[in-house]
Amino acid sequence: MSIESSDLGDGVRLIKMAGKSSMQSFSLQFLPQIATAINAALTDKEVKAIVLTGEGKFFSAGANIDDFKKSIDEGNATELIRELTGVLHPLIVKMRQTSTICIAALNGASAGGGLGLALACDARVATSQAKMAASYAGMGLSPDGGTTWLLPRLVTDQVARRFFLENEIWSAQQAAELGAIDAIVEETELINCAKQIALRWSRWGQHSKESIKHLLDVQSTNDFETHLKHERTLIEASGQTAAFKEGVSAFLEKREPNFD
Repeated sequence: MSIESSDLGDGVRLIKMAGKSSMQSFSLQFLPQIATAINAALTDKEVKAIVLTGEGKFFSAGANIDDFKKSIDEGNATELIRELTGVLHPLIVKMRQTSTICIAALNGASAGGGLGLALACDARVATSQAKMAASYAGMGLSPDGGTTWLLPRLVTDQVARRFFLENEIWSAQQAAELGAIDAIVEETELINCAKQIALRWSRWGQHSKESIKHLLDVQSTNDFETHLKHERTLIEASGQTAAFKEGVSAFLEKREPNFD
């Protein structure tokens, strides 16, 4: 099986892109399998968080270039790209909108659509062997996978502009210094570190997590007054949740809240 799913305990699901699925993630052979595994975790009420990782030198290296060459020769490159983005794009939208916390454990290189998958996660931890590559311009392509929307939010517009137009490859250290990676850890600690972040970030109430993720994603497109109205609507809604009642009780009783 190219895509391996297993439970790390405490409601955390590990999804591993193994073998060729880490080298050719953005292909018709493997991308639907990756999407199926992630969607299954996102819709499982017992799963509070996902840790997504790869194998060997690659976290997720993007396209199968042989498939691209064949599609060019057969005159259906546009159809191939449309089919692939038709799987990837709804997936990363769902990852951004769900209350499920998604953590990328970057064991190696992420490039192209694989970079989009990493950036769509709520946090990224990496080994020193991890790399981030633009890859698009060198292939004569425009970026996809949400990379031009997600990356500027982490590293500023101009740094992202330079990344794409210079067709740069960032080391884990460079990416961390710029803000695209949250932590660099030893290889033996990668999954455990990702799990610990997943546990801390997923312990809150569902409405709180959904609202936080949503408000942060839309804040740069709203004017301030509109954003305040949006915040008001969501906090009013949260006042009707069981999580709010539990949070207040826990505060008054001087204990940790339990939102499960």
